[in-house]
Amino acid sequence: MTGPERREQLILVGRKLFAEKGFEATTVEEIASKGNVSKPVVYEHFGGKEGLYAVIVDREIQALLGGINATLDEGEGARVLLEHATLALLDYIESDPDGFRILVRDSPPGQSTGSFASVLGDVASQVEHLLAAAFKQRGLDPKSAPIHAQMLVGMVALTGQWWLEQRKFKKDQVAAHLVNLAWNGLSGLDRSPRLISRPRR
Repeated sequence: MTGPERREQLILVGRKLFAEKGFEATTVEEIASKGNVSKPVVYEHFGGKEGLYAVIVDREIQALLGGINATLDEGEGARVLLEHATLALLDYIESDPDGFRILVRDSPPGQSTGSFASVLGDVASQVEHLLAAAFKQRGLDPKSAPIHAQMLVGMVALTGQWWLEQRKFKKDQVAAHLVNLAWNGLSGLDRSPRLISRPRR
């Protein structure tokens, strides 16, 4: 195996272990053993478990943010943007459950970046600008956009964590209920929520 191929192999091995066991419970010995290499090879490529974890988390963050950012550039109105962003997170959870588990699990002590909270903060700051513009258009106070952005992103993220383990609803149903609550509020909930950007099935 070439050096880059070995590196990719160890990233895949580490990713699987971190998703199954978390950062703390995964050891360099285990990573080396599953990768059929010696411990020094892991240290040579990543400097240790923390370095491997950082590479994996960075890739997951880029994948998640890439999917969400692509939806936020499609100027189709606030409701459709909300639907698309919600679906982007649920798509990521559905297609990459291991990656999502890594993001929501424990991170190394003292690490402030690369955590799920920091990812959500990045997404919320982008949503905030969209909300501020929508609020201004509707005669609402755009200064309240930051708190609404945090609430929206938090609501979708926590529901996504629940849906990862409890697949009792289809993805479109989860997204429709999330958007229904976010868009209409509890007092104006639709009886049969649906996504307006997708045909009824």
